[in-house]
Formats: sequence, C-alpha cells, structure tokens
Amino acid sequence: MKAFLKAAMAALILTPAVAAPALAQNGPLRIEITEGVIEPLPFALPAFVAETPDATEMAAQIGQVIAADLTGTGLFREIPREAHIQRIGVFDTPVSYSDWQAINAQALIVGGVSMQGGKLVVKFRLFDVFSGQQMGDGQQLAASPASWRRLAHKVADVIYSRITGEGGYFDSRVVYVAESGPKDARQKRLAVMDYDGANTQYLTDSSTIVLAPRFSNAGDKVLYTTFETGFPRIKMLDLASVSARLLPEVPGTMTFAPRFSPDGASIVYSLEQGGNTDLWKMGVDGGQPQRLTNSPSIETAPSYSPDGSRIVFESDRSGTQQLYIMSASGGEPTRISFGEGRYGTPVWSPRGDLVAFTKQHAGRFHIGVMRTDGSEERLLTASFLDEGPSWSPNGRVIMFTRESPGAEGGAALWSVDISGRNLKRVPTPGAASDPAWSPLLR
Repeated sequence: MKAFLKAAMAALILTPAVAAPALAQNGPLRIEITEGVIEPLPFALPAFVAETPDATEMAAQIGQVIAADLTGTGLFREIPREAHIQRIGVFDTPVSYSDWQAINAQALIVGGVSMQGGKLVVKFRLFDVFSGQQMGDGQQLAASPASWRRLAHKVADVIYSRITGEGGYFDSRVVYVAESGPKDARQKRLAVMDYDGANTQYLTDSSTIVLAPRFSNAGDKVLYTTFETGFPRIKMLDLASVSARLLPEVPGTMTFAPRFSPDGASIVYSLEQGGNTDLWKMGVDGGQPQRLTNSPSIETAPSYSPDGSRIVFESDRSGTQQLYIMSASGGEPTRISFGEGRYGTPVWSPRGDLVAFTKQHAGRFHIGVMRTDGSEERLLTASFLDEGPSWSPNGRVIMFTRESPGAEGGAALWSVDISGRNLKRVPTPGAASDPAWSPLLR
C-alpha cells in the first residue's frame, strides 16, 4: 500500500497552485498530491476478453483506445503485454497479485466484451496491485456497436478518476475550424471530432469564413461567427439536426466572439458600432439585448465563470490589450493582468480557479494561466504563434492553436497539461484552428 501511494504521488502532475485531489472514494487509498511528476504510473492492461465470438475485434480495439487515453495524459505508462506473467483468459480469473508486482504494475485493468441482443457490452475491473484490492466496484456499460469508441472512453474516464480523484475528459468532443487552401486564401469550415482526433465530421461547407466556435454547456449547440452576409454575424448551430440560424442583429452593427452562459439561457458577445466595440448580452431565443460595457475601447473575447456570476474579457481601455473581470450583469471591471506584453482570449477554467489566456511578448506567443485575481501567472507554451486556449472538461488540459511560420506554414491543434508538461499535437485531417472543448458527453 505504501509503495503504491509513493508511485501514485510521483505519477500525478500537479503544481502547488492546483488544488490537490483525493484518490477514488471507493478505493483503499486516499492521497494528497503536492509534488511534480517523477515517472508515469505503470499499469497493466491485458487484452480484454472476447466473451462472444463476434466481439473479438471490438475487444482488441476497445483495449487499445483505453490504453491510448491513459498514456496520452502523460500520467500513466502501459507495461507491454509480452512482460505479463499471469495471462487473463477469463474475465473472472482470480488475480495473482505477486505476478503483477513482479513486473512493477501499480494498477491492473481487466475487461470483458460481448455482443448481447444487438448491444455491445463492456465490463471491467480495476485493481490496486500493491494493496491487493479491487479499486471500486466493477462496472458494465452497453451501447450500440457503432459507439464502441465512446464505451472505451467512458471506461478510461472511470479508471482515470479512480486513480487521480479528478473527473475524466476522454468522453468528450472538440469543435474547431478546419482549414484548407493556401495561407493567403484559406477556406474554413466547422468540424467536430472526438477529443483525440477520431471521428471527424464537417458541420458547414467552406463557402464562407467561420470563426471561433463555442459549445453550450449541455454540448448540444455551437455558437460561431460567420461572414456569410459580408459582415461578422453570430450563428447558432444545433448539433442533433446540424441546422443553424443567425441570431438577431442591431442594424448597422457587427457581432462576433459569442459564448454561452453556463445555464445556456443567454449569450455574451461583442458588438461593434460606429468604430466602438462593447460587450452585450442577449437571450438564446432573442429578446432585448443588454449592454454590459460602455467604454471608448475594444472589449471582446468574453468568458463566463462556471457559476455564471462573472465575466472575464480582454480590453485595451488601459492603452494595451489586457484582461479584466466584471459582474455578469455589467458594471466597473477589475484589471487582472499586469505582466509585460499583451493579453487576450481569456477562458475561465471549469474548476473556477484559473483563467487561461494568450500572451504576446518579445515577439513570441504563449498560452498561460493565472489565478482569477491575476496572481500566480504561469506560461505553459512559447512559439511563433500560439493562441485561443480551450479547457478540457476537468480543467486538467488546455487545447489551443499553433501556427507555423512561413508561406508554407499552417495552423494545427495542440494540447498541454496545466503544469506545462505533455505538450503534443492533436491529430486532424488537415490544418485546424480555434478549438473548443465540449463538456463530458451524456
């Protein structure tokens, strides 16, 4: 038990600035995490048992996705199957803990897959090898065979949560702008994919420029900016029907940078009129818009706090692009960014404790985070052009756009842990920008 505790603490990347979670409530361990990573936690995942002949291929694919989800976090390391001593041929095979201890497995994942009445059924159990105990109850999930990837992500989410004490983020999607064509004449359309780049679907064509898609908190709708009328307008797309409608406009204005309120009842956005840009709010079904700011400056990129009580946004009212927080009903804002350089595209963490942002300083672009009072600023990335952060559902990972320089350069999606570790490119079929992470799917 002590050995597992030490390994688990070493495996989890958190900084002192992040609240320390506890291990799974149903497990034998409860840990406080205050230190950085030394080595990823080693786990063993024997091939999931195909309990019916028609489930063999699915069992192999599901196990691969679960392993990829866990190792992709940078917190876990899979022990190769050829190193396994015990072989799991039946789901209920008693666990020989000494065999798994011998290869230094800290966690063991055992699963079974079957087809029952046209449904794909996945069951699994998680074991703490060094304490010799099962962590939580075994679980069984069922869905259509076409949803096998979602089942795998759900299993990985449960395992991740039990070991780290945090919510998972694998069963989620990302909406983004898919780009094609030369750099000086890009064609853009909306696309949505699984968080890991699989199952890409295109939501719009490339007949007009689209920008900055944003999910509703229910994950069923997407707001974005379109230029289909020749000027920026806000459009709302229903994902179930893949139908979209333009939101009401004030004649002679341009509207852009929309974002849903946490309850989904209203939208905050930027409205430009007569050369001045302020923040406004309207109901999702229209109604009388409410002006939130009134300043001879540019206010844009608003983002709600998780409880809907406050809004963080960018403004140049101080003479340079900086971050401000104000009440969701408007009023005098408070500046929170005071470092060197310019700050933009702020996004409130789902946990409520941090704000992610884009920073430009000394010819470089960065993705960073700070406390909501502006303290403890940390820069996580640096490149020719990094911008537009979006949070994973559990507030652990940030996805953003990275643009490469030169005439042949292009935009791509990248992700990074909030500690600044595990920086990696997110696979997409082509160039991509403006990611927005959904909540966990339902």
